[in-house]
Amino acid sequence: MDKRTFVYVDGANFYGGLTSINKKFTDTKFDFENYANYLAGKEKLIRINYYNALVKKRINEKIWKKQSDFFNMLRKIPKCKITLCTRKSRLTLLGEEYHTIKGDDISLALDMIEDCYNDKFDKVILISGDGDFSDLLNRVKKRQKEIEVCYFEGCASGDLLRKADKIRLISKKTVNKFFLRENKYPKKIS
Repeated sequence: MDKRTFVYVDGANFYGGLTSINKKFTDTKFDFENYANYLAGKEKLIRINYYNALVKKRINEKIWKKQSDFFNMLRKIPKCKITLCTRKSRLTLLGEEYHTIKGDDISLALDMIEDCYNDKFDKVILISGDGDFSDLLNRVKKRQKEIEVCYFEGCASGDLLRKADKIRLISKKTVNKFFLRENKYPKKIS
């Protein structure tokens, strides 16, 4: 029997992982649809859940435009659900402003728990290295669901990786395979 598979993408963590491989890599040029199908393999991919936040237009219009185009591309993927959270400005001790994403991790966790308890999947693929999700994986495992974690080298919590049934490194070779060379999605990989 094909396992019903859900993919959950921690967008900020994914972006950080991409840039740790190569500063030129960006999530706006990554083929999430084909990557999710690749991860699911022979299993039945039901949904891709993507979580992130849009940069405010007044802060950086160029990045806002790229992100907006990217999120619109994701919305065209029939199985993709996007949850956009908020960015909050903060100040360092020196009074320098920076922005942080709020609500993405909790939204991902609540959606995964709800989907798990409503028996919407048999297998979950979490694309994140964030150790904050360790307890979440414990809860999902208690419901006899299979868990795979995809992560970038040097960007993952050991505790998170130990909780997974399977772990998969997102390598430079993998990123190159799914990095879009044009501004549109290529044909499906069979």
